[in-house]
Amino acid sequence: MKLHTAIYQLYPSVTKIDDVTAYDIDGNVVEYDQTAVDNLIASKQYQEDRVYPPIGEQLDMIFHAGLGGDEFQAAIQAVKDAHPKPTE
Repeated sequence: MKLHTAIYQLYPSVTKIDDVTAYDIDGNVVEYDQTAVDNLIASKQYQEDRVYPPIGEQLDMIFHAGLGGDEFQAAIQAVKDAHPKPTE
């Protein structure tokens, strides 16, 4: 989460931010609690850090581990059989 996003989320009256100065709709400076902003950013950081492999790779892992269940395994195998990987 970015600084601007956190300020907008915590302070709905803020309509504009220049660097680290926040303003309301009338151009008045809105004082904000930097600690609260930092805490919100830190609490959401995991959302940016937690990057999973693409869904195709995840499904391939499930297939190769044999964990997809019979119907899943059969459906994936049918596609693989119909469209084999080229040999080099």
